[in-house]
Amino acid sequence: MKKIDYKFSVAPMMDWTDRHCRFFHRLMSRRALLYTEMLTTGAVIHGDRERLLGFDPAEHPVALQLGGSEPAELAASARIGEDFGYDEIDLNCGCPSDRVQSGRFGACLMREPALVGDCVAAMKAAVKIAVTVKCRIGVDEQDPEEALFAMAESVARAGADALIVHARKAWLKGLSPRENRDVPPLDYDIVFRLKDRYRDWPVIINGGIASIAHARELLAPRGGVALDGVMLGRAAYQNPGLMLDVDPVFFGAEAPQAGEHETVEALMGYIARELACGERLSAITRHILGLFQGRPGARAFRRTLATEAVKPGAGLDVVRAALACVGRSESLARAAE
Repeated sequence: MKKIDYKFSVAPMMDWTDRHCRFFHRLMSRRALLYTEMLTTGAVIHGDRERLLGFDPAEHPVALQLGGSEPAELAASARIGEDFGYDEIDLNCGCPSDRVQSGRFGACLMREPALVGDCVAAMKAAVKIAVTVKCRIGVDEQDPEEALFAMAESVARAGADALIVHARKAWLKGLSPRENRDVPPLDYDIVFRLKDRYRDWPVIINGGIASIAHARELLAPRGGVALDGVMLGRAAYQNPGLMLDVDPVFFGAEAPQAGEHETVEALMGYIARELACGERLSAITRHILGLFQGRPGARAFRRTLATEAVKPGAGLDVVRAALACVGRSESLARAAE
């Protein structure tokens, strides 16, 4: 099995981390582990697989996140993912949406650690690539110390290759999925306590990590305990320019691009290829709106893309016009620092 470096990853996010987003992120980091949006086992088994699962080889390393709770269906879906070339299969045990709950998967599985263990064991038996679990620290009135450690024990025994912990509860009653990303308090300490118990098993922390500096801080040892990786979600999506610092900071390697301006230029060939295949420009450019966050011209960049990329026939000229709103000297400032 190919060894995966979990030091830095971008979280699976519904409606956000599609193949266009992942290709864009990959232009800024060669080493970050990228994740698909969650796909249900039903969609994988019965849906348009090429549309749902297809990805550009440049996206590696890339993981497929599955939603489900039936071991045989998860095993079949994992095999399909492996055949498509994914580097890892991840099981979602953290999503709190009503649709997910009604399907008996996502965060409600925190109440059924034995079932999750059975699911992991079935997937491990079906594939040769890594199988991981992403979970919360508990749901509703659960004691996080009991819920999280029971989940970890079950999936570790089943052979899971890593556990990714969103360090807050999910409230399945009373909070919306959006509120569940912010309202329940974060508890990073419990993740360190978990890692202290599983010194030789990868434990990755997720939740509320807003910057590269914050990520570095969480990777620093606490009481002799060091986590194996950090996973950023909204921060990496809404302020994607931070991805240019991932390889230098976490992997001791040079960033693939000199700056944000060069990243957009590097994306042009991909955009042209996708437009030629019938894709809409806005489906790609919606992911780059936050690229120049906080810089002169950023608002005009966003406004140009938001108003022009959605028009029929919009092409590379729209991207060039948006890029012209932001001076190149701004993007080169990073390289000079």
